[in-house]
Amino acid sequence: MRTTANPTLSTTSNKIVELLSRTSSPLENTEDLDPLMDYIGDAKYVLLGEASHGTHEYYTWRAKITQRLIKEKGFSFVSVEGDWPDCYRLNRFAKGYLNSGKDIYSVLNGFNRWPTWMWANWEIAAFIDWLKIYNENLSANKKVGFYGLDVYSFRESMQSIIDYLEKNDPVALKAAKKVMECFEPYGNDEGQTYARAAAFVPELCEKDVLHMLTEIRSKAENYNSDPENVMSTEQNAFVARNAEKYYRAMIKRGAASWNIRDEHMVSTLERLMLYHGKEAKTVIWEHNTHIGDARATDMASEGMVNVGQLLREQFSDDGVVAVGFGSYKGSVIAARSWGDAVRKIRIPNAVEGSWENDFHYACNGENRLLLMNKIKEEKSVSKPIGHRAIGVVYNPEHERFGNYVPSILPKRYDAFIFIDETTALHPIHIVPDGHQIPETYPFGM
Repeated sequence: MRTTANPTLSTTSNKIVELLSRTSSPLENTEDLDPLMDYIGDAKYVLLGEASHGTHEYYTWRAKITQRLIKEKGFSFVSVEGDWPDCYRLNRFAKGYLNSGKDIYSVLNGFNRWPTWMWANWEIAAFIDWLKIYNENLSANKKVGFYGLDVYSFRESMQSIIDYLEKNDPVALKAAKKVMECFEPYGNDEGQTYARAAAFVPELCEKDVLHMLTEIRSKAENYNSDPENVMSTEQNAFVARNAEKYYRAMIKRGAASWNIRDEHMVSTLERLMLYHGKEAKTVIWEHNTHIGDARATDMASEGMVNVGQLLREQFSDDGVVAVGFGSYKGSVIAARSWGDAVRKIRIPNAVEGSWENDFHYACNGENRLLLMNKIKEEKSVSKPIGHRAIGVVYNPEHERFGNYVPSILPKRYDAFIFIDETTALHPIHIVPDGHQIPETYPFGM
């Protein structure tokens, strides 16, 4: 593809447009992922991003890449930016455990912590149904799992612990109930009330949580039940411990709470890799802000680290490949404010001088794949350029003031997938027609 200079762009942008046009490759079908598969090689950690939590194409392309990694490279499990208890139910359904749900809709319908659409959507339903079928003829220890890495699910994790201990350990159950009693006065508002109280009494429930974790860890090997349930109970205890730390850090300004969250996700990955054995490989689905190396953005100057950076620092010898995503325009599922109703929102054209704008002109409206080793030595892309990031709260009229992260793309990712025009995700929890399956389901999976 040849690209001529565009008089509406700066000289720098024109150089980048020419570079991207020359080095990126078309992305129309799964065969076009071959260069990425070759680049991944024997890497044990493949991180797949997204520029929003509500875009159909990010979910479906991540699923297509993941399917190939599972089938061709023997990846062991998928780990996502979701709550452990909810995703563990998906894991058990995908592995065909008894009493794990009659169908994928009934399992996903149980996701009720806002923002529900992140994982309770038809795109995830299609992938989990595919995974369930893939797992059917595999032995128990070879079935591919699906796990949540996040730290938010304190109450759900505590309830899972109590349900398990009621059947297996009455002594540890007392410790768990004491933790719940300690948190009871602080409401159910994502830890904000607890955070405010912790500013005045720093310890609060910390000792109770640590005591519970110690009780569960010391006795886990004696539970003699489903080993994955034992692992899950222990993980829920770690969620409770780190959620308490996260809530206390929330009241302070700065990077502390962000870092606790991403460090928790990495430590969860370590436990999952250990559980799955020395040959384990994982695919990680999270927002670009988590999987792209923080050191290549302005996050570093604010003292923030993230999953992508930590994995590169700790496990580079095992192979860590991060794939970012982005788009020029389209639509997205998001909310106007925290806790607000989900809605379909139009995404405006990317701003001038951004990565997305340069990709748009470079690719003439086509979707493209770029391997960063093709451009990492180029001077024109060695300085930070704005890269769009949309969260669960999105107001496009304010986009240019807060939705672009200054990024050196070849240092932030190992590869990048550009979708010129995207469409909105298909949530399950939409009134009144949430139960209706989209016409194009299961989206070619």
